[in-house]
Amino acid sequence: MPFASIRGLSMYYERSGQGHPLLFLNGSGGDLRARPGPMQGPLPEHFDVVAHDQRGLGQTDRPDEPYTMGDYAEDAAALLDHLGIGRAHVMGVSFGGMVAQELAVRHPQRVTRLVLACTSPGGEGGASYPLHELAGLPEDERARRGIALADTRFDEAFQRDNPDVFARMLRLSGERAAVGQGEPGREVGARRQMEARRGHDVWDRLPGLPMPVLVCGGRYDGIAPPENLEAIASRVPDATLEFFEGGHLFLVQDPRANERILQFLGAAPVDA
Repeated sequence: MPFASIRGLSMYYERSGQGHPLLFLNGSGGDLRARPGPMQGPLPEHFDVVAHDQRGLGQTDRPDEPYTMGDYAEDAAALLDHLGIGRAHVMGVSFGGMVAQELAVRHPQRVTRLVLACTSPGGEGGASYPLHELAGLPEDERARRGIALADTRFDEAFQRDNPDVFARMLRLSGERAAVGQGEPGREVGARRQMEARRGHDVWDRLPGLPMPVLVCGGRYDGIAPPENLEAIASRVPDATLEFFEGGHLFLVQDPRANERILQFLGAAPVDA
């Protein structure tokens, strides 16, 4: 298991595949031990993929001190430096999309192509749902609210009328939430990440992005709603906007999503 000393942190990362480097940035609470993760998807079949547990999360250090979005972006840039990667495609999902935007506006010369999935720009462009407001809820209620937010089709009526399907959703949600549960500093790291998330705002800096950008998400996302993605695309000079059939988890709900992302990134067919 590779660890690197990055900006005073012991950072856990994974690297897999061959081809043009691609930095994958995970979402809120992201832990590379959870399955499926970026290394279990199609990306390593086409690219040299790097992913890491961001500060406060997974197997990376969880210092009890304020985190900023700038910290997350500079952590990512420093990891690329550590691995000798000058330029890379960058793909950020949800919170990772916020980090990807911050990284791209700070270090545009490091990013060849940028994928922003189910995320928000902050500021006047709109923020993602304030997930920190769910933290104090009982576990079952938090899971129910989270499922309804992640896909607005799965509201209270759906949950009531489809008990078997909803029970499976709860089980899968619980399995992912259980990864790393009870580890020292886990709650501190999660809280500090949420604090940084609340300060995310790249709205005024997005027009300076020079690279091609694919902005994508699900039509039924209640966490990063479609209008937030539309706002990003309206602000970036070389942006393409696409929606898919799904919610916040559209990448696993609609097979066309990964196909389109691979196409945008210039992936060659696997059998080529």
